[in-house]
Amino acid sequence: MSSKHDQEKQAEEQEMLQVKVPSSSLSMELPSPISAQQPRVTPTAAKYKLSSAIIIPIWIALSSAVIIYNNYLYNTLNFKFPVFLVTWHLGFAAIGTRILQRTTNLLDGVKDVHMTKEMFVRSILPIGLLFSGSLIFSNTAYLYLSVSYIQMLKAFVPVAILLISWTFRIQEPNKKLGIIVVMISTGVALASQGEMRFNMVGFLVQAAGVAFEASRLVMIQILLHNLKMDPLVSLHYYAPVCAIINLFFIPFTEGLAPFYELQKLGIFVLVSNASVAFLLNVAAVFLVGVGSGLILTLAGVFKF
Repeated sequence: MSSKHDQEKQAEEQEMLQVKVPSSSLSMELPSPISAQQPRVTPTAAKYKLSSAIIIPIWIALSSAVIIYNNYLYNTLNFKFPVFLVTWHLGFAAIGTRILQRTTNLLDGVKDVHMTKEMFVRSILPIGLLFSGSLIFSNTAYLYLSVSYIQMLKAFVPVAILLISWTFRIQEPNKKLGIIVVMISTGVALASQGEMRFNMVGFLVQAAGVAFEASRLVMIQILLHNLKMDPLVSLHYYAPVCAIINLFFIPFTEGLAPFYELQKLGIFVLVSNASVAFLLNVAAVFLVGVGSGLILTLAGVFKF
């Protein structure tokens, strides 16, 4: 009897020592700032998780290859039709994602997205418009500016995100972020001052691309913050929308000229160029599976 009494007494003492946390507090999460948006690790990315020592160099190589290949088309092969090229990439990606969906498990994340007509009109379509603008302007900049200077200007995207967030009261300004904005802006200004191939038209075009890209990221954070979409699933939804939007602008921007140049360019160049761009998005799925958005950011630093 005494041993049983002692055990009951010890159980009561242990229960008194335990700190009970209300269940409601377990579900509370701190809101993350828009400027620190992290890609979500979807089940697809986790399933195909590879070693970071393998996937990071592959992602860096593909990312650099896309930039260099596009610049080669524009300035060496003299195929100066960025709207057509972006439209071709998106059309290729729209077909490629649907083939992967039917033949592999890389797009299993599509099953987790319950797409409705209202969501498509209110979220996918406006973000697709911004995505199209970002791609068109950023690719057009290669006709006027050097690759290294364009990459320098792209560093201004986080600043643009903060400025947009402050303007629309999505995020409250503070002194620390203000100093960071001034420092990055000063660095871009100094780089522009020392750029030998500086072109005002190219600068304004790239600035427009930065504005569209920053707006797109802010819109994604506002409209799609509850959806788990890895880069490949996002491409599955945005590629056909953006391809149709860009196709509408081709007659007004480049006309029939790019179609006359296709024979000179060759089918191999077209397919290989679009394939490299598409493989970059596939690699991004594996890269997200490696870890957080910090790894994606750090990998981008070592591209050049």
